[in-house]
Amino acid sequence: MSINRRQLIVAATAAASLARPAFAQAWPSKPIKLIVPYPPGGSSDIIARAISQPLAEALKQSVIVENRAGANGNVGADFVAKSSPDGHTLLLCDVGALAISPSVYTKLSFDPSKDLRGVTMLAYSPHMLVVHPSVTANNLKELVALSKKSDLNFAVTAMGSAPHIAGVAVERASGAKWVYVPYKGGVQAIADTIGGQTQVLMNGMLATLPHVQSGKLKVLGISKKTRMPLIGDVPTLAEQGLTDFESGTWQGVLVANGTAPAVVARLNAELIKIVRSADIRSRLTGQGAEVVTMASAEQDQFFNRERSRWAQVVAQAHIQLD
Repeated sequence: MSINRRQLIVAATAAASLARPAFAQAWPSKPIKLIVPYPPGGSSDIIARAISQPLAEALKQSVIVENRAGANGNVGADFVAKSSPDGHTLLLCDVGALAISPSVYTKLSFDPSKDLRGVTMLAYSPHMLVVHPSVTANNLKELVALSKKSDLNFAVTAMGSAPHIAGVAVERASGAKWVYVPYKGGVQAIADTIGGQTQVLMNGMLATLPHVQSGKLKVLGISKKTRMPLIGDVPTLAEQGLTDFESGTWQGVLVANGTAPAVVARLNAELIKIVRSADIRSRLTGQGAEVVTMASAEQDQFFNRERSRWAQVVAQAHIQLD
């Protein structure tokens, strides 16, 4: 039986079509889910809602922000880690907090280092150390002294969260003494500190600054090595005796490991373009966040450094959660 040249070409074309990887097909081919693993109103949620429409316009596909809160962000992260790696499910979260989870949780249902890969960082917002206005301390030294004489309740946005671990680090380094009161998110922790049920709070500047500006909370310091221009009169914790201390919320986007490099590269390019645009940059800067972008590999390296750094604090403080 003879096969002519035309038949060979048709057969070769069909084989190539079958072998073509999925990412080479039109992407995105359906609405994109932007998973925020925390309740509405926090730093990640604020940024997700700021970038969702510009991202939809850039990709010519709907982008739906979906809050999947629970277990300090691990419920939503697990959902993305186990999703199809087709680029239609994205995770927008505090990458630093995600890096803490493997050290804090004894039973984590996924491995962030293996099951997720970075797309890009978007923004950095330092933690603000704030107190209820009735607290007489006006700086870290006075707060430490007061904590040794009076009972101070420290609002924890979530046990094992980045603000919680940062608060532990401040307590250990400064000699302060406070009682940790856990919440299921930053919004309620802020509300109770404003209401006076708790007296001390560390939380991302993006979500906390409006309440400082309104006078509902009093800021004593920020967890950055250098002062923030937006609140240049507020000293850093490093200036107040905690040498080189720095913490904060590092908002970034991740996808399930196995997502095609071409999709990751496209997302990286579009997201960087969006957060660097004059409109989004201005909105974030005006709320206390700095635009910080990275290549995918850089974000993965950042994650591994943060995981190693905070594992030491977690071990020293004997923090373990199931």
